[in-house]
Amino acid sequence: MWGEGEALKKTYSLITTEPNPMLAKYHDRMPVILSKDEEETWLDPKADAKALQKLLDAYPEKEMEAYEVSTLVNKPINDSPENIKPVKAA
Repeated sequence: MWGEGEALKKTYSLITTEPNPMLAKYHDRMPVILSKDEEETWLDPKADAKALQKLLDAYPEKEMEAYEVSTLVNKPINDSPENIKPVKAA
């Protein structure tokens, strides 16, 4: 129970799963990404645990794209939309 005057702290967790073939080239796991329909199921307080477990799979490779980005992403101080723009091939 929260004490008087204590603020509720908002927290979150990042859930990972096995990578799809595209991301397996770069890492041994990837974040779970939910479709809009899956989001509704995930947020349903009456959802069955087995149904929720099925949502923790790799996002379909065909729904993603990969491209090279600037090394600016390597430093948290570089918080800019430029970080996700594709690097032009030389």
